[in-house]
Amino acid sequence: MSVLEPFPLGAATTLAELADDPHPRLALLRAHEPVSWLPELDGWLVTRRDLALTVMRDARTFTVDDPRFSTAQVVGPSMLSLDGPEHARHREPFAAPFRPRQTHDRFAAFVEQETDRLVTALEPAGAAELRRSFAGPLAVAVVTEALGLSGVSTDTVLAWYEAIVASVSDITAGHAPSPAGTAAYAQLRAAVDTTHGTSSLLGAAADRLALPEVASNAAVLMFGGIETTEAMITNAVLHLLRHPDQLALVQAESDLLDGAIEESLRLEPGAAVVDRYATRDTDLGPATIRRGDLVTVSLAGANRDPAVFPDPDRFDVRRENARLQLAFAHGPHHCIAAHLARLETRVALRTLLARLPDLRLDEKHAAAPYGLVFRKPAALHVRWGLRACPADHAADAGHPCQRGTAHPLRPDPPDRP
Repeated sequence: MSVLEPFPLGAATTLAELADDPHPRLALLRAHEPVSWLPELDGWLVTRRDLALTVMRDARTFTVDDPRFSTAQVVGPSMLSLDGPEHARHREPFAAPFRPRQTHDRFAAFVEQETDRLVTALEPAGAAELRRSFAGPLAVAVVTEALGLSGVSTDTVLAWYEAIVASVSDITAGHAPSPAGTAAYAQLRAAVDTTHGTSSLLGAAADRLALPEVASNAAVLMFGGIETTEAMITNAVLHLLRHPDQLALVQAESDLLDGAIEESLRLEPGAAVVDRYATRDTDLGPATIRRGDLVTVSLAGANRDPAVFPDPDRFDVRRENARLQLAFAHGPHHCIAAHLARLETRVALRTLLARLPDLRLDEKHAAAPYGLVFRKPAALHVRWGLRACPADHAADAGHPCQRGTAHPLRPDPPDRP
């Protein structure tokens, strides 16, 4: 029997569909083929939350330590692509600074300062594209600070990151990686070498790891820190501005801000999938997995499992179990800097909402998350400030329009030629 025959939905699933608008297809797969063979993926896709947890918790059966693992092909072995004792050896030198208390003590003031600087620069314009002008620069600045890459500009770090991400995405999609990723990693490795003997995170790690190992893990931290946080901030702003009723709840009750962040992570995790490779023949749900098979966990699919999250497509900042989302993965490869990403996103959202009055989407520019592996809008255009006054108030001498200010409630008028 062909592997395709028991999995017709998987056979009909395309990677283009999963990159564009995956959620309807993921819902079908989760309901009927929760572990499905996708010919375009040349592997299994897991969409049900309980089965996703099984895969991510069992590193002996479902490993990342495989020559096909895309990130390792670009930056070499690291905590992201190793399991067992080697994984622990690579991860432990970096773990302490990212525990909850240490994260707050070490990074809170810097995050507040950098967020304030970025918003102050944006404030007078009344409009901005937030991903490139705010979320990305904030994430890059914090990663640069965290790693201790002194003398390296945020623009340089961002360029390295984008080239490495592009190469990893190329490999995941079955294409040859761009040589730009290799060049970017070589430059990062040279910068890491200069931290040897310093008191920075990378310098301290060099006391326990070889320099090539420090560099590979620095790339992973940079990769995860920028991608996760940029996507978290961008997607959370998009969700809140698309749902004015939920935004109003957050503005009325500041304690709901964390709920909004977790709910945004649930609905649209910045990293939509994680890959594992079967080390032995095993049964997983309805499927028989063979040794060596690719097993891709859809975090996006697991996060909308209706068995765990009632009405799973609804954005609800009061959802009581939103923290059961799996956006940071699970098991031994749970994101090492999840607390830092949450801190950055919390400060970013709080500052944007406090400093940019009547923050809203710019309806002239569409915004929707996109991506097979990493999901966020290509751009997020927003506007703020009081809105333009309609003509029917032009003669009202007492109206704000006649005092040099804009109307606080009416929408912006359409563009005129």
